[in-house]
Amino acid sequence: MQKMVVTQRACPARRVPSGEPTSIPEGQFITINQSLGGNYTVTWQGNMLRIDGTDAEAIGQQPEVLDFENLGSDEINEEQVWQALNTIYDPEIPISLVSLGLVYKVALNQATKTVQIDMTLTAPGCGMGPVLVGDVKYRVAKVPNVESVAVELVFDPPWSREMMSEEAQLEAGLFF
Repeated sequence: MQKMVVTQRACPARRVPSGEPTSIPEGQFITINQSLGGNYTVTWQGNMLRIDGTDAEAIGQQPEVLDFENLGSDEINEEQVWQALNTIYDPEIPISLVSLGLVYKVALNQATKTVQIDMTLTAPGCGMGPVLVGDVKYRVAKVPNVESVAVELVFDPPWSREMMSEEAQLEAGLFF
């Protein structure tokens, strides 16, 4: 699906596979290589980058909108954190991290406005791990009242397909 576009504004991005944040200036030619799970994998100045779907208008695409209900509180709402997590998809298969069973724990610290997330990968050597961690931090930080997000990759217990929801197993063709 390669498509060349011009950035409409400065656009936050993350390097693949390191996950290091960067910014693509306005007026730059980039190549969209792939669009999966609402995110975009692009090439700019020889670098492979990932642009979050919530910033898609910066590259002339339809943005994904994360809409959180105003609960009239200054506390972090755990349901909204899970809502944000459910919008993050594995970069290779368009199934959410939540449906894949990759999120093990969400802990809120209301005093420091911090969300701590323990998650895993489908394989310990997955090269996209830093990018997924970046996706999680970026999206969860959009939840009202969240000031910081800490993500820890854990591999105990090891992930297995039994951790997937039945819907995800059906979608991936693994349900028998």
